[in-house]
Amino acid sequence: MFKLTERRALVVYINGNRVVRTLRRYGTVRYVSRRMHYVILYVNQDQVDQLKVKIGQLRAVRGVQESARPDLDPTLTDLKMTGVYKMHDEDDK
Repeated sequence: MFKLTERRALVVYINGNRVVRTLRRYGTVRYVSRRMHYVILYVNQDQVDQLKVKIGQLRAVRGVQESARPDLDPTLTDLKMTGVYKMHDEDDK
């Protein structure tokens, strides 16, 4: 029987592109931005906290963030209500 594994995306900010090979050890690398210096890495949901600490300790890693997408309500149309989007002075009121 097929069982779906819950995954979570991590955004890993890197200093150099050589660390991408090392990141493949921790999960599935889905996207690498060589110009903006970040990697989208998918890991199992139950290992997110442990892997954030391990990946954050690597030499060429500047920071690690979790994706907020699984926490958002898919039927929600107003991003201001979620707290993800905040109004700025330049935005129309």
